[in-house]
Amino acid sequence: MSIEAHLETLVRKHGDLESQISQILTRPMPDQVELMQLKREKLRLKEEIERIKVETRH
Repeated sequence: MSIEAHLETLVRKHGDLESQISQILTRPMPDQVELMQLKREKLRLKEEIERIKVETRH
């Protein structure tokens, strides 16, 4: 898998997590544990995306 394809996959997964988080927040009593796990995963993906972008600029 090329770096560009990997980056696109990470960006898509990040967007999917954003959608899932938004859906959970519309619930009357959102599951805080699930929400925290999704937010952590979203942050991990964001950090990996940024790392790849920085590495490929050089």
